[in-house]
Amino acid sequence: MDLTSKANLLKQSPLDGRALAPASQQNEAGVKHWVPSRYNIRTSASDGRLIIWNTLRGSMSVFKPEQSAEIVGMLSQKGFQAPQRDLVKYLVDRGILIEKGTNELRQFRMLFGHQQYRSDTLQLILLSSEDCNFRCRYCYEKFEHGTMHPLVRTGIKKMLEKKMAQLRNLHIDWFGGEPLYGFSAIEDIAPWVAETAARHGVRYSSAMTTNGYLLTPEAADKLLSWKVNHFQITLDGPPENHNQSRPARDGSETFQTIFNNITAMARREEDFGILLRVNFDPTNHPHVPRLMDALKAEVGADSRFRFHFHPVGKWGGANDENLEVCGSSGFDTAAMLKAAAQERGFNVETLRGKNLPGSQVCYASRPYSLIIGATGKVMKCTVVLDTDERNIVGQLQPSGELNLNAERMGLWTEPAFESDSQCQKCIMLPQCQGISCPLVRMQTNESPCIPTRRYAKRQMLETLEYHDNCKVREVPAMTR
Repeated sequence: MDLTSKANLLKQSPLDGRALAPASQQNEAGVKHWVPSRYNIRTSASDGRLIIWNTLRGSMSVFKPEQSAEIVGMLSQKGFQAPQRDLVKYLVDRGILIEKGTNELRQFRMLFGHQQYRSDTLQLILLSSEDCNFRCRYCYEKFEHGTMHPLVRTGIKKMLEKKMAQLRNLHIDWFGGEPLYGFSAIEDIAPWVAETAARHGVRYSSAMTTNGYLLTPEAADKLLSWKVNHFQITLDGPPENHNQSRPARDGSETFQTIFNNITAMARREEDFGILLRVNFDPTNHPHVPRLMDALKAEVGADSRFRFHFHPVGKWGGANDENLEVCGSSGFDTAAMLKAAAQERGFNVETLRGKNLPGSQVCYASRPYSLIIGATGKVMKCTVVLDTDERNIVGQLQPSGELNLNAERMGLWTEPAFESDSQCQKCIMLPQCQGISCPLVRMQTNESPCIPTRRYAKRQMLETLEYHDNCKVREVPAMTR
């Protein structure tokens, strides 16, 4: 076709028909000036390997000792000029190197908006019972309501039926009190939700925080069939420690029943996960390895089980003044207990999985995360529940309507980092986004800094040690 005439030029662009350059040529586009990301954290292992964690991308890379000097040289603040290929390309793809002049805070804001203001996801924490069959010595709850009222259950179903069409992801956490104390509410709601989500093609998951006393094989049969397949169960050490800190409401011992239920779960063939939480203090932590030995004898190296160690705190309960807490030594004690669990072949929680952007943001900070209590109160934080009126953000009606208080919702979900210069400068901003605990801001007017900010390098080395053969990436030697 002749495109030289005026008539043809008005009908078709003379640029049409040109061959598209290969993607590799489009990406390289000549020499650029590269500088290190402001969100890099790096440390070295005892064997000389270099570990770099970029908190904005969530990438964690491990390099061989013979590569370390070259890579450290490339991370000079003055930067260097090079085409985007080979090792440079790898570091750029991982977010470790950026083009000079890049505004990474602006990139973070884009990421934050995508994670915070999504309408295709709903996370509900349902209090099937606000009462409990235990009276743990460090508990902060008031136990003023029993099993979730039938009208509230009806409201939950109607609310979900209205929302299902716009959802891609739905997650339900069962909480309390003790959720299994209100099993009739779970039995009413859980199978209905599983069936309704499947009918609408919604990706559905469900978990439960339980003391484990009522998690009998018969209860587990039903829960697993309803896709409730992740559980957090607490054992505070061997029997003499656990029974002292977590007695039944009538004062009787609880350890053996929970232990039997856990070992019964280990004999099952279904796919599930159990997080074994240990709340430790100065009195019980030396004895926790005996609990590990007892579990190892029954559970073995079952990958469905993993440990999480958490220091006891003064969480607002009536017994706070009588509690012994670890204070600043808590991190060191948790590290010691994790090492002991790892030596026995147990999975433990490490930085892996928490290294991704937003992974250390509190659920209460997300607009799409709501607690629904036994009486239909809508709340945000499971620590204060309805003891602080700021946490009561609405009421669920039997019709399924959610009447939310916009001001209180905003108090929990606003992008607090925007008015916090300390957060904006912090290397951990992509992880916690300044909202790792909105309650801290409300109560103290201070930035709620995460422990990882202080212990990042230690946690990176710990992660490398525990996951040396996992998906922490190691690249071959390259030249630029």
